[in-house]
Amino acid sequence: MTREHTRTIQIGNRVIGGGNPILIQSMTNTRTEDVEATVAQILKLEEAGCEIIRCTVPTLEAAMALREIKKQIHIPLVADIHFDYKMAIAAMENGVDKIRINPGNIGGREKLEAVVKVAKERNIPIRVGVNSGSLEKELVEKYHGVTAEGIVESALDKVRMIEEMDYENIVISIKSSDVMMCVKAHEILAAQTDYPLHVGITESGTIISGNIKSSIGLGLILNQGIGDTIRVSLTGDPVEEIKSAKLILRTLGLRKGGIEVVSCPTCGRTKIDLIGLANQVETLVAGYPLDIKVAVMGCAVNGPGEAKEADIGIAGGIGEGLLIKKGEIVKKVPEELLLATLKEELDGWNS
Repeated sequence: MTREHTRTIQIGNRVIGGGNPILIQSMTNTRTEDVEATVAQILKLEEAGCEIIRCTVPTLEAAMALREIKKQIHIPLVADIHFDYKMAIAAMENGVDKIRINPGNIGGREKLEAVVKVAKERNIPIRVGVNSGSLEKELVEKYHGVTAEGIVESALDKVRMIEEMDYENIVISIKSSDVMMCVKAHEILAAQTDYPLHVGITESGTIISGNIKSSIGLGLILNQGIGDTIRVSLTGDPVEEIKSAKLILRTLGLRKGGIEVVSCPTCGRTKIDLIGLANQVETLVAGYPLDIKVAVMGCAVNGPGEAKEADIGIAGGIGEGLLIKKGEIVKKVPEELLLATLKEELDGWNS
């Protein structure tokens, strides 16, 4: 079931599934009870490009805080619930746009029915989330360990529980820190359901390892037409998750917009501080809503040629560099003016 054919689900003011754009999610790491800190983080995430945000709700105080948080943000708000069904109900009563639960740990069928009843009354989507780390003992025994097949069976069992309660406003997420297991699980699941899928590699790690694992896993899944929303889970500032998610989508051709920076890895021929310059350029271009390619090159071997392939580029020499625009060398400028020259060009860019 490719994303063009999944069901459409309304989450606040956004729609997922049915071929709608893949939306980028993240999760706050503040105490949800601290409204000021949580709102401040969400607003930063919004600015970075986050389109759906999730907050943990471990206490009634956190559930109550959601009402005030929602008033001050501009993207759909999701409540992350574990173990206590009362938190799910309180979150919905305080205006969240979606809840994330694992029906297997919410406290039994009767308590799940109470949650579904409120969701149905308010037409709030339920994201059924299953992680490989919480796979039921029976399924581990059945499949002789934690497997993709077991994760999928667990998720679909939970979905059926909610369907039996006459509710189908559902999103599914199945996650594993094992990248290839996660990919296989999504392939199996997509063949068996038309519910929208939220995709991510859970507990993927720090900025470096997490980005590599997420890029490979999400790339393999998304490139098959599977997935309606994504999260890049990183141990770090959630803003980094948004940057990575946007780049993954752009690299796969699933999203346009935003400046793509290409830069050479440097070698012994490099005579300028290209590493510092490339990092400065990447920071600079983040503030421009342009759909163009910018090249930052370090020497005369590949620099001019690669820069000509970009919409605009700078190629270094000995203490100086070339500004190249639309394949033509525009001018030569001192090294210390390369960044300012690029900024001036971007400020006046008419794409």
